[in-house]
Amino acid sequence: MTSFSRRSVLRGTMAGATIGVGLPLLDMFLDGNGTALAATGERIPVRFGTWIWGCGFIPQKWVPATTGSEYLMPEDLAPLEPYRDRLAILSGFDVKLDGVPNKPHITGCLGLRTGIPVPNENVKAPTLDVLIGQKIAAGTRFRSLELSASGVNRSYSYRAANSPNPSETSPLALYRRLFGDGFQDPNAMSFEPDARVMARRSVLSVIKDDRQQLMANVGLNDRHRLDEYFTSIRQIEQQLDLQLQPPAPVKDFTKPTKPEADVEGEDMETVMANHRLMAELLAKALQTNQTRIFNVLLSDTTSNLRRKGETTTHHTLTHEEKDDPSLGYQKQCAYFATQSMIAWKEFLDEISRIPEGDGTLLDNCLILAHSDCSIAKAHAVEGIPTMIAGNGGGKIRTGFHLNGKGDSIARIGLTMQQAMGVQVDRWGLLSMETNRTITELMA
Repeated sequence: MTSFSRRSVLRGTMAGATIGVGLPLLDMFLDGNGTALAATGERIPVRFGTWIWGCGFIPQKWVPATTGSEYLMPEDLAPLEPYRDRLAILSGFDVKLDGVPNKPHITGCLGLRTGIPVPNENVKAPTLDVLIGQKIAAGTRFRSLELSASGVNRSYSYRAANSPNPSETSPLALYRRLFGDGFQDPNAMSFEPDARVMARRSVLSVIKDDRQQLMANVGLNDRHRLDEYFTSIRQIEQQLDLQLQPPAPVKDFTKPTKPEADVEGEDMETVMANHRLMAELLAKALQTNQTRIFNVLLSDTTSNLRRKGETTTHHTLTHEEKDDPSLGYQKQCAYFATQSMIAWKEFLDEISRIPEGDGTLLDNCLILAHSDCSIAKAHAVEGIPTMIAGNGGGKIRTGFHLNGKGDSIARIGLTMQQAMGVQVDRWGLLSMETNRTITELMA
């Protein structure tokens, strides 16, 4: 029997050369304490994404007074009027705590995204974007793209506990990743495979014997960990395989302009500018089928946004600012809530600007926009503001406001998964668990 240690390398040979693959940290190494595109005739792909803003909303300025299709857009939603028919406004859906401590700005966000009362970042299940990605993301260069416009390297997309998908925080770095080395222009007149890519492919196949022997000698937890590890390597290989094939032509595609040097800052103006750049780059990446799953963070759930020239952040204001006696809410906080909805509208502008089929890219997207709480000063996880944009290639109905009346917010996640083709009829745990699809959303 071969003995494996933390420094073990799985080996094989390819073209006369020795190939080695290192191992992740496994329990066996620890002590007992466990210290369809028009040009090709293929079906236009459907994409799924999320868009997050931090620190909730001002209910008086966000929640429509009536439900149905004839609702009036309240003040903060007014910029979204051009997208009325392609939006579903969802209010009154709650994260149920079931005695789980409400960790401010975490429990609401991850509860919505996992269907589980989550006490902290130790997520017990994949987030819904990952579940949907397992269904629709095959055949793309990137399994998913995570972006953070405010410069905070944070993500609320989890594959497993303590395994968030890291975010790009720089428009320039995002451009280089998407359209720099490794990008193949779909409309180029010629195609030549990259020799470096050819040399990197099929690594798993040449360490097959070592891999099988290792899998036979580890415990159940390590087997799961290795499955995830080798799956990640296989996905990388599949992405390399894609780079060895000429991409399908894409109608109306033009390569975006490289951003100038990054402008860093947490002031609202800088974040909005970076967000617009990132939205444009993401839209082009979706157009060229580089990914079908994305997660955009306008601001961290403990929003670090601030006004230009000031040091007090949005998050701090939610705790320290008193309600304006004439308005009945926190006036300075309201500025950030309003600006967040303007940024959301600008994001939709970029997605809908790209023609696709007989409509636009937005028509073939399903985008879930949400915050982490409703009223930030109370860290309330009841009535978390949520919106659906796009109709997922005809799978979702929009153009109305629906009040959940205190239902589990997991109903939204269940419905999104079903619309994207995930075979699931029940989702969530404890009081969050539900088998009730939001039929008003299903086309």
